[in-house]
Amino acid sequence: MIRTENIIFSYQEVDNSGELEPADRELLGNARKAARNAYAPYSRFRVGAALRLESGKIILGTNVENAAFPSGICAERTAIYSASSNFPGDKPVALAIAAMTGEDLSDEIVSPCGNCRQVIAEEEQRNENSIRVILSSREKIWIIKKGGDLLPLQFNKGHLKSALR
Repeated sequence: MIRTENIIFSYQEVDNSGELEPADRELLGNARKAARNAYAPYSRFRVGAALRLESGKIILGTNVENAAFPSGICAERTAIYSASSNFPGDKPVALAIAAMTGEDLSDEIVSPCGNCRQVIAEEEQRNENSIRVILSSREKIWIIKKGGDLLPLQFNKGHLKSALR
């Protein structure tokens, strides 16, 4: 028997940052500022991420490209790895991401790449908490309650249990 199943993805859409809670507006503002600091001489696609920790600290990340592809790193992973290294035990609770093409924010919402989705999902599982993800473009903002929702069929530590026996 063949069955069809559905995976449902939900998000909130906001028209401008003025409609966000102050903490989210601050986080998004930091992500947009961070994007300006990205090192992207090859793609000219600059991404900034701002990660809020449970303590309220905000950790910034940018994408950093390298002539020796794939030696670069994405903004989301830069922020998450920095937080994990410098503030162990301070759980991430929200992540804002902004992408720029040229000198302005992108026209479309840009979501994390597959590697970053996997890292966000693993970070949620490791810390046993959800990370709200705020994605922005020039004209829209999307809010996703849980980063793992971006990767519904994620590979996780549960898949390794049989290999570790």
